[in-house]
Amino acid sequence: MDKIIFKPLSKETWNDFEKLFGERGACGGCWCMSWRLKKSEFDMNKGKGNKTLMRKLVNSKKETGILAYIKQVPVGWCSVAPREDFLRLNNSRVLGKVDNNPVWSIVCFFIDKKYRRKGLSTQLLKSVIAYCKKKRIKILEGYPIEPYSENMPAAFAWTGFPSAFTKAGFKEVVRRSKSRPIMRYYY
Repeated sequence: MDKIIFKPLSKETWNDFEKLFGERGACGGCWCMSWRLKKSEFDMNKGKGNKTLMRKLVNSKKETGILAYIKQVPVGWCSVAPREDFLRLNNSRVLGKVDNNPVWSIVCFFIDKKYRRKGLSTQLLKSVIAYCKKKRIKILEGYPIEPYSENMPAAFAWTGFPSAFTKAGFKEVVRRSKSRPIMRYYY
């Protein structure tokens, strides 16, 4: 794979985010707002509404995530922000808090079809680790899904796979369901 460059989502990179997510907003009008809203709010805003909400976050300089580029073309996305920014995470029985330590959470990946299954999610994770180190974050947390078959549809892999997290240096800290480990990276 060609050299990969990573940039945080910002006003300056917004057009690249739009280009990567396309007309459909990545997956069914999500615009990476699923974890940030109550389900009813998310459903009500699918598509244009979620896009507008994400843009407001970016314009207010809230942490949202990192874009990956190959030859100046956006090819990947990883959502990362303080855990408290993800309302639905905090209300989850399976993915609830492990302890009271402050953590940043990695909740979503979106990779262009041409670049899937090439290790880009691991590279995104390593970039997120470096980004969070500069911000003096002490614990990063991810919520990958354990694949239930060899040909798991990409739509179900949006939180990543444990193997990518392991390759990036994360360790499983708790598993409250068969398919959903909580993995952490400690600085």
